[in-house]
Order: sequence, then C-alpha cells, then structure tokens
Amino acid sequence: MHQGMRRKLVDEIRKKGITDEKVLEAIGSVPRHLFMDNSFIQYAYVDKAFPIAVGQTISQPYTVAFQSQSLELKKFDKVLEVGTGSGYQAAVLCRMGASVYTIERQKILFDFARNLLPSLGFRPHFFYGDGYLGLPTYGPFDKIIVTAGATYIPEPLKEQLKIGGIMVIPVGKVHLQIMKIITRISSTEYTEEDKGGFVFVPLLSGLSD
Repeated sequence: MHQGMRRKLVDEIRKKGITDEKVLEAIGSVPRHLFMDNSFIQYAYVDKAFPIAVGQTISQPYTVAFQSQSLELKKFDKVLEVGTGSGYQAAVLCRMGASVYTIERQKILFDFARNLLPSLGFRPHFFYGDGYLGLPTYGPFDKIIVTAGATYIPEPLKEQLKIGGIMVIPVGKVHLQIMKIITRISSTEYTEEDKGGFVFVPLLSGLSD
C-alpha cells in the first residue's frame, strides 16, 4: 500500500518541477510514514508538512526534494544537515549516497532519529548541538543543508563550506523565508541566489534540555 502511495507522491512532485532522478528515487524509497506521529500516518504521502514532537514539523516532501535537488549532490559528498528533526531529510540524503553529518538541538528529536535511522539501514553521523555553530571539527563540507528558517546566514556555516561547495538555507522572518543557494567560490567570496518563498519552523540557537 505505502509503495503505491509513494509512487503517486513522486509523480506529484515531478509535476511540480523536481527533475533530479536520484531525488525522486529517494522520495519513492524512504518510508515517510515511519518518521511521523501515529495520528498523522494516514497522511504520510500527502505533499504537506505535519507536526512532530516539541513544536517541530516534518517538511513537505516537495520542500525536501527541492532542497535535495538544489544541493546538486554527488555520491559520497560530505553533507552537513542543520536540523535533524524526525530524520526524514537525512534518510533521503543517505539514500542518495551522501555521507551525512546531522545536528539537532532538541534532545527528544535527536534520540528519535538516532534510534530510527539505523533500523532502516541509514547511518548518518548524529550530533546533539547548536546548528548555528555547525560542526567545525568535522568540516569542511561539500554541501550544507539547513532545514529550519534562519533570520540570517550564520558565518560559521559559510566558513565550513568547501571552496566550490553549496549551502541551501531558508532565510527570513517567522512566517516566510527565501530559499537561498550559497556557493563558495574562494576563501573569501560567495555567490548568493534566491529560489523562492518557503515556510519553515525557526532555526534556534542553544540546546534544549
């Protein structure tokens, strides 16, 4: 049943402009229903965001696909994900062949994802920490993806990007962010491209208990 629903979801996001076959294959393979609260499972393959624990959300599949496609992933790319959440985006990136380093500030979500993903055969490196700071001791990264709305582009994340690397980050106010594609072109220079409006939960600093 779930497989057929995933196929329909893939068709839907393809119609919305997702063309990267690796992204579409990953969305068609990762069992999104396992990442969701039981009360929303019947909607797991609807192209919408839904609430998860501690006031967070599991992103809309189109948004996950859009961010994943914007990374221009190559197999074995070293990717920093800021905001593990339920772990769904990390699973998609792992399925695409990336080496994923994912950081989460909410202990409940960190524990949930750390238990779930390995049981599904996905083995990213999990970190409990402040996403605004990134993971300087593990960088630099080929790609960085931020899965919560930032009010500004954190300098530590830019510094952890390899030259030639890409960061995908939603930046803006609480109810609307602009998806920005940052490319590092030298040790001191970056380009910035706007890719339309999205809505994410806020990217917060510090740690939860």
